[in-house]
Amino acid sequence: MITLPSAIETFEFRGRTYHIKHDELIDLELSGNKFRKLYTLIQTPSSKYKKIISYGGSQSNAMYSISALCKRKGWSFEYYTKTLSSEVEKSTHSNFALSIKNGMLVKEVKHNEYDQTIQKLLEKKFDAETFLVKQGGAQKEAQYGINNLALEIRKQFKNENINIITPSGTGTTAFYLAKELSEHKIYTTACVGQNEYLKDQIELLGELPKNLTLLQSSKKYHFASLYKEFIELFLEFKKAGIEFDLLYAMKMWTTLIENIDSVKGDILYVHSGGLVGNESMLERYKYKGFYSE
Repeated sequence: MITLPSAIETFEFRGRTYHIKHDELIDLELSGNKFRKLYTLIQTPSSKYKKIISYGGSQSNAMYSISALCKRKGWSFEYYTKTLSSEVEKSTHSNFALSIKNGMLVKEVKHNEYDQTIQKLLEKKFDAETFLVKQGGAQKEAQYGINNLALEIRKQFKNENINIITPSGTGTTAFYLAKELSEHKIYTTACVGQNEYLKDQIELLGELPKNLTLLQSSKKYHFASLYKEFIELFLEFKKAGIEFDLLYAMKMWTTLIENIDSVKGDILYVHSGGLVGNESMLERYKYKGFYSE
């Protein structure tokens, strides 16, 4: 496992220069903000826990990262998710399929019972050898690793004003970066649901920081759905020499490009990883007819 700070390089795209922080290079399985949000667990001795429990979507990058971490630590991993679609069940290279290979135990819950089941899970008192990771790692334990990211950014860009861009599921990374880097502006957008939902999720962690802006796209996108403009943008980046994930990054870049005139000054994009899931997403785009090799 690589624990050194991730690389930063400049990247030219559509006539503008961006700084890219390659957090996806930290660890192939725990890349990007998952490495940051799970950093406390990564540093935890294997003997402390026997079981990790979490919940969320069957396409989740966090799910895969937690499964990989549990495999390394020798912990069992129990994951609650809504009833699986036939597409997910048949997949062989998706985050879900790879998590199963890592030993993940799945607890399928009917759609109409899911919210109540998760609420009971959150209220349950677990023994000392069991740890609950909230959806997307949205909890105070995530702050330690994200603060390390903030310190790396501050060291690299001291005495410079920088606009930091990072996509959001629960908004945990954006929230803690904004809290720690009050001298910089942080921009994000909702990749799961809309910005109203994202704001509610962030406020579960604390008051919305004044230097955190939620960018809005003119078009409403549904998480994990296929969009022609996403695959076209993905391929444009690939041609330029960089690969981003299709679940989160394409929504963030699409929204950023649409709002680029409102973001003044240098831009640092935090590459959050999640590239493992691209293989199965590309297969879906092929089947849809949006992509061919």
